[in-house]
This record gives sequence, structure tokens and C-alpha cells, in this order.
Amino acid sequence: MSATTTDHARANQPFLEKHYHLLRRLHSLSGIFPIGLFLIPHLTTNSSIVWGDALNAKKYADLGAGGAGVATFQHEVDFIHDLPALIFVEIFVLWLPIAYHAILGVYFARSGKSNTERYGYQGNWRYTAQRVTGYIGVLFIFMHISSLRWGWTYGGLMPSFDADAASSTTAIHMQGGIFPYFNAIFYAVCVSALVFHFANGLWTAAITWGLTISRQAQQRWGAVCAVIGVGLGAAGLTAVAGFAGLDVAKAQEIEAKLSDAAAPLLLIPAPATGSANP
Repeated sequence: MSATTTDHARANQPFLEKHYHLLRRLHSLSGIFPIGLFLIPHLTTNSSIVWGDALNAKKYADLGAGGAGVATFQHEVDFIHDLPALIFVEIFVLWLPIAYHAILGVYFARSGKSNTERYGYQGNWRYTAQRVTGYIGVLFIFMHISSLRWGWTYGGLMPSFDADAASSTTAIHMQGGIFPYFNAIFYAVCVSALVFHFANGLWTAAITWGLTISRQAQQRWGAVCAVIGVGLGAAGLTAVAGFAGLDVAKAQEIEAKLSDAAAPLLLIPAPATGSANP
């Protein structure tokens, strides 16, 4: 085939095929930054309902048992919701990158092929798991954002969230709904899938970008990714368990105390002292 014929065939290729390798690299990069990096503080913040009790027990001793976890989580949520131009941060740092990663991920998953039936070695199983967890992740992230951020309840399946009563409404979200504790199980499965998808994606991204060429380098980086995955998985499951076991009524009492303490004091004007001139 002549060079002219090859160039003509390439020019007639669909956009996604023509720029496949570039889009593949950008896809792997978007999975790490900003999406993956957001996952770390997000799961850490959510698990503060548990670790907040241990680390901030003295700070919130006046709130009683369990108060430190509720107060810590509320503090973290307030910090996020007080960020300037939050909606623009969500759109351009989270939602658009997630949409880009999800759309291309589905395209790559549907156009790729695994060899699990003929060659059942670890790499192919991991490739298949990456695709399956990607599909789960797309569904979960959409339902997670739409229910907790946009207030969609899906017919009562997912109770809504109130940022001013973050702990109690998240607990209701996990424990309540038309199928009690369904969401806790749903979150545990989906968060675990997302963590695997991220950790395994870190490993494959290094190969995609040519950072781990040798088998030894891939094994060493694989061990690092496994540690990251275990840590994030522990944080995610800790958060789910913490909210699934939280006493909603007690959390509401603590949130009322926090709200009262945060209420602005009424300032009484000082009495006039008169003019300084005679």
C-alpha cells in the first residue's frame, strides 16, 4: 500500500480511531487527575464520622458520646460548601472530567476484547474487572451525585441529603428508603468497585504512559497501587459502616447543639459617649 493510500485511509478514519492513542492517554490521565485525586479526600472526609470520634474526642467532649464524629463530619461538609464558586468547581473539576472519563471508558470497554475464556491469567481477569467496575462506577456516581447533590430520591429509594444536618441525613440515606439498609449495601459494593477501578487504573496508566516498562517495575508499582487500594477501600467501608450504624436521633441532637453554638450573637450597641469637642 502506497503512502498516499495510507494517508487517505487515515484521513477517512473516524475521529476516535484516528486519535485513539492520544485519547487513551488523556482518558487514563483524567482517571487520576482530577477524579482519582478527589476520591482520596472524599473518602477520608466521609470516614471522619468514625475517626473524628477518636481524634477529636477532647475537642468536642461537651457534645457527649459520638459527638466528635458528627461534629468533625459537619465541619468538613461546611468547609466544602463554603468554598467560593463551588458550582463551577463541581462542573469543571468534577462533573465534566467524570463525564469525559465515563464516555470514553464505555467506548474503550465496548471496543476492546479480553481473553478470559481462552487465557484465564491474572492480567485478563483484571482487564475484565476494570471494565465491569467501570460500568458499576458510572451508574453509582450518577445516582450518588443526583441523590445527594440534586435531591433526586428515585421514588423514595434514596432519601435526600441536607448539608446543614450532614451526619443525620447521610445516616438516613444509608439506613432508610423504601428498602432499609439497601443503600448501605449498595454503597459498600459500589465504593469497593470504584476503589479497585482507581487502583488498577493507576497501575495500567503507568504502562500507558511508558513509566513502567519492565516486569519488575510493573510489579513494584503494582504493590504500591495495592496499598493505595486497600487504604481507600478501608476508608470507604469505614464511612459506610459508620453511617449505617449511626444513631440518627442522637446525631440530630448533636447537630442542634452545633447549630445553636454557631448562631451569631446579638450585638448590643454601646452607649453614646458624646462629642469629644467642648
